[in-house]
Amino acid sequence: MTSLQLGLVFVASFVAGGVNSVAGGGTLLTFPVLLSGGLDSIAANATNSAGLAPGALTSFLGYRKELANLRHLMLPLALLALVGATVGAFLLLATPTRLFDRLIPFLILAATLLFAFQDKLKKLGKAPTEGALEHITPGIAAYLLCVAVYGGYFGAGIGILTLAALGMLGMTDIHKMNGLKTVFTGGLNVVASVVLLLNGKVDLKIAALMTVGAMLGGWLGVGGARRLGASNVRKLVILIGIVLSVQTLLRYWVL
Repeated sequence: MTSLQLGLVFVASFVAGGVNSVAGGGTLLTFPVLLSGGLDSIAANATNSAGLAPGALTSFLGYRKELANLRHLMLPLALLALVGATVGAFLLLATPTRLFDRLIPFLILAATLLFAFQDKLKKLGKAPTEGALEHITPGIAAYLLCVAVYGGYFGAGIGILTLAALGMLGMTDIHKMNGLKTVFTGGLNVVASVVLLLNGKVDLKIAALMTVGAMLGGWLGVGGARRLGASNVRKLVILIGIVLSVQTLLRYWVL
């Protein structure tokens, strides 16, 4: 990448960090910039996951209080993330780049739709039973395993899918839900990143640059994102997702 392209990667990561702290969906901003910088689609996907994964550590530390009484749920979530992300990462490695190119428009569109309808997904669930929540049901475990496989393969939208699962369990405290989400999504991103890194699919220099940008964005950019408003940020991310879906559809299917 040229210096200008690296600068764009940093800016996109910075903005993604701020957007993620308010509305989520930052992956939809960074992934296309990596593609435009010359990385092939699988390397861009792997580097994107690796670059944004360390941010989960800071989020985890921020939710220590909320997670104090939920340690009995953290281990099964971590195990599901480990198994699913490993499978997803190896599926990605087994996917020919040309085939993955043709899947990109639909993966971006799926992530955009998940993001657009996240409020409805979060409301899925039963009557609140949070005080009695002692285990993850087999059905939800199977669902989360599928989410982890998808997360290891592509990753965008996994936070929304995870919050939906916790809502199905009857959880209502958004801070506790976000804490558990961080354990699960952060864990699977780290696992997938390690697998992809060991197989030579991660550009370490770019991933490190993204990590710095995203962490600074989450710290400094949140103020600007909040002034813009979560609703406006969400609309902007959805618009970008739709445009990218059309653009990549034309790029990989028509042109």
